[in-house]
Amino acid sequence: MSQTAAATADTNPNTLAANAPSGRVTKRAGTWTRFRQHKLALIGVCTLFILVVLAVGSPWIAPNDPYKTSLRAISKPPSSEHWLGTDASGRDVFARVTLAGRVSLQVGLVAVSIYTTIGVVVGALAGFYGGLVDSSLMRLADIFLAFPSLIIIITLVSVLGPSMWNIMAVIGLLGWPPIARIVRGQFLSLREQEFVLASRTVGSRGRRIMFRHLLPNALAPVIVAATFGMASAILLEAGLSFLGLGVQPPTPTWGNMLTDAQSLTILQNMLWLWIPPGVMIALAVLSINFIGDGLRDALDPHHTR
Repeated sequence: MSQTAAATADTNPNTLAANAPSGRVTKRAGTWTRFRQHKLALIGVCTLFILVVLAVGSPWIAPNDPYKTSLRAISKPPSSEHWLGTDASGRDVFARVTLAGRVSLQVGLVAVSIYTTIGVVVGALAGFYGGLVDSSLMRLADIFLAFPSLIIIITLVSVLGPSMWNIMAVIGLLGWPPIARIVRGQFLSLREQEFVLASRTVGSRGRRIMFRHLLPNALAPVIVAATFGMASAILLEAGLSFLGLGVQPPTPTWGNMLTDAQSLTILQNMLWLWIPPGVMIALAVLSINFIGDGLRDALDPHHTR
């Protein structure tokens, strides 16, 4: 009799409803579980965390001043005093390479934040309203995509002047079309769903439907695209700084530290001047790409690696 009562209690709809976790909690747990199964993504998270700690804590981690020059320590190899040696001005390479992470990571984060915001707004308007609004905004995106972005960025930075803020602004203002296309596609498929029709029925306004109901369901591919975009922005900043169009010395960045590698003598005999910033760029880009790959698998269960 007790077994029958227990079985009845277990199959009672009210009991099941009380014990069942919410859909949001289940979804979050499933996403985190899938992300943890991606080993390279976890390695990327740990690597990026170390790079951020080195960049933020550079004044306390590095024993020497990154801006201090010394005629007695010009182009010295690694030693106990200078862990990664010194450059042609006698400045400590370890202190400079850790401090340079601040600029490179900041450029990637801010530039991606700018063009992701623009892309989300443009894509949401185009996908939700359609018609003339959609056609006009997508033709504008096509115009931006029709021109080689690297050449335009180099031209604009040359006109505006090389600085960190100009690089972030130029990359941010030119990189939004891919994000806008992703958001537009998501909105076109979501705006005909039943929950949107239900919101319209109860009198919800267009802005509320767009940003309260549609946008949260369209963020997964945007997050993945923004993650990969941050890696691309870091590479672009490094390339511009290497060409002398990025952040100017004495402020260190991984890109302008590589300008010393243009000499064959330095490439062969002074490896400590170009290997550390090159390794930092590679680690940052690879870790962010691994995280993006893990997010893609976690947020899209139907994706097969």
